[in-house]
Amino acid sequence: MKSVLKSALTLFASAAVVASPCHVHAAANASSPSAGKSVIDRVNPFLGTAPLLDEKIIGYKPPRNWRVWAGLTFPGAALPNAMVQLTPVTKYGSGAGYEYEDNEILGFTHTCKGHWNLCNLPILPISGDHEAPFSAQFTHDRESASPAFYQVHLDNYDVNVRLTSTLRCGFHEYTFAKPEKRAILFDLGRANSRISNWEINLDGDKAVSGFQQMGREKIYFYATLSDAITSMDVVERERRERGYALLHLADGNNGPVNLKIGISFVSVANAKENLQTEIGRRSFNEVRAAGVVEWQALLGQIRVQGGTDKEQSLFYSSLYRSFLWPALRSDVNGEFTDVQGNVRKEDFSYYTLPSIWDTFRNKLVLIGMLSPKVTGDIIQSMIDRGSPRGFMPTFFHGDHAAQFVASSYLRGIRNFDVNKAYELLLNNAYKEHGTRPHIAEYIAKGYISDPDVKEPTTETKAKAGVAKTLEYAYDDYGLALLAKALGDNEHYEDLMKRSKNYRNTFDPETKFMRGRLDNGDWISPFVPERPFYEYMYREANAWQVSFFAPHDMPGLVELYGGKDAFEAKLDTFFTLPWNPKYIARNVSGFLGQYCQGNQPDHEAPFSYYFVGKPEKSQAVLDTLMRDYYGIGESGNGLSGMDDAGEMSAWYVFAASGLYPLSTADNEFIVTLPIFDKVEWVIPNEKPLTIQATGGTRKLDSIKLNGKTLNGYFLPYKQFKNGGKLELKTGK
Repeated sequence: MKSVLKSALTLFASAAVVASPCHVHAAANASSPSAGKSVIDRVNPFLGTAPLLDEKIIGYKPPRNWRVWAGLTFPGAALPNAMVQLTPVTKYGSGAGYEYEDNEILGFTHTCKGHWNLCNLPILPISGDHEAPFSAQFTHDRESASPAFYQVHLDNYDVNVRLTSTLRCGFHEYTFAKPEKRAILFDLGRANSRISNWEINLDGDKAVSGFQQMGREKIYFYATLSDAITSMDVVERERRERGYALLHLADGNNGPVNLKIGISFVSVANAKENLQTEIGRRSFNEVRAAGVVEWQALLGQIRVQGGTDKEQSLFYSSLYRSFLWPALRSDVNGEFTDVQGNVRKEDFSYYTLPSIWDTFRNKLVLIGMLSPKVTGDIIQSMIDRGSPRGFMPTFFHGDHAAQFVASSYLRGIRNFDVNKAYELLLNNAYKEHGTRPHIAEYIAKGYISDPDVKEPTTETKAKAGVAKTLEYAYDDYGLALLAKALGDNEHYEDLMKRSKNYRNTFDPETKFMRGRLDNGDWISPFVPERPFYEYMYREANAWQVSFFAPHDMPGLVELYGGKDAFEAKLDTFFTLPWNPKYIARNVSGFLGQYCQGNQPDHEAPFSYYFVGKPEKSQAVLDTLMRDYYGIGESGNGLSGMDDAGEMSAWYVFAASGLYPLSTADNEFIVTLPIFDKVEWVIPNEKPLTIQATGGTRKLDSIKLNGKTLNGYFLPYKQFKNGGKLELKTGK
């Protein structure tokens, strides 16, 4: 490790403090990969920050002044699953805060996810005769980013900014063109979430401390500066919602100004301890180099050869993006603030909820494979959050903690209290007033109904009964597997029966998953192309949910009337044009009726495997990977919202030739990678190499360590054994 760190330090020792050449903005070319590039060089943190403008991809003409929810990612410095995400904000209330088309930066904030919250503790260097409101103009020509690093030149203030970070701390380096009239703005009245209170205090002439409060949650900070503070202006507005503090620096220093800041969700004292422990006297380049080492170790666990420059950049950028959330919430001393507001110290690291509805499909599997210790701590954090109420927490919709916990436990992750997790998950599955709304109706009827709305619109809110029924059935399956592993046969049998409830929303006449009334009648009129946010479906239309039974795909094929009928339905699904009159802001990026820009149907492209036509799945997958990622003039666009890394993880798996279709089953459906060779080198397990021969995109046969694989699924246990997966393609 020391030799790697030394090499990284050498790399950055001569880094100029002026704007460095930007190597990540231009759309990657389609030539063969450039030799000598590390995985770090291939990561483009700007991927997903650009707007989605092509109406052919969007599927409709967006209303005026309506930015389609594409990407919503941030380009700033962060370590894997860290507390700090140090990133520029160009617009508050805009998802991740950074929109590529903007030309001014409002501040550099220290928390970010991509869901319209956070973006806390904005700080901005300014110079000259400054006055509010403060904003810094910039261009992409003088901006660059890579893992653990961000740089930009603020043109109107003539300040070059470099940012890097540790798990709980940010490191700002400001190079002012002139040593006079320099100031630093702490814009503490602003964030993506409403700020109810804030405070800042001087601690000598080179440090400040304070907090920012959002509802019950406080984010504390302790910051030190390399230059003396001569005075501090504190401006408060009504109810302290938009106030700020301005720190004036002493004149005369021509060198860079270093601002080091530690944050904590416990106390100022902990923020100070975080800063002293993680940064201390280390230089900017030393902190950045350590971040590069950490990212190199994580991203290097999947090694690809071949493909184009663009494909390799998309792959490693997506892998990078998959490990930015959930976020750490415990300090270096182990303390954290729990959901009841108590400060505690436990024997695990405390994390935020991992956006389960979005990420259970693929990203949580990826984290479990490459960061098993973090995964166990995430689950234990969920247990801790859920214990006071007696239910395992979920996120947004469904109860997919069941899949997450079951697959992690069955995969061998044991650093969490599985018995307590199981107790909470059983409560979810059987008790009302928990995290499965309408569970009593689901148990009694085998489905969840919706009301009879005479003229429903996209915005109609109700039970989303079809989506809940389908998802609860899948959750029952995941929980059943955990029950079996823990020796609870009674619940195993009951939950396995309930896992077939998806059939109760299938209308044999229309061949769609269709909403039902309380009396069991089908909801009518029925327009399968119309999307709904929360009526019958959740952020989807009938087409997009009608292929969701990942735990029982043969049974689903049977419902449709057999393989031929199922294949014909899929053919229509991927070719029937989207009706441009149907507009839903976060439902975009269409291939026929299929939506790559949102999560509900991300399993559907793999469905052709179950009618013996893997080549049709491959054609869809190749189209999506080629045309729906890295799009637009800048090459930084995505066809939809990344949702805490789900869309990124989808690409990682699809591009590498494996996909966790039913996550609870811990097996992967085998597809053709877009690279000549893919090698998985997972902690404590033997390397697994995937290689395709034949030159076409039609999968013909699969051999594992020289023996023909029966079917198209690779069990996860093979990662423990290692070996070679040979994919032969036909004409």
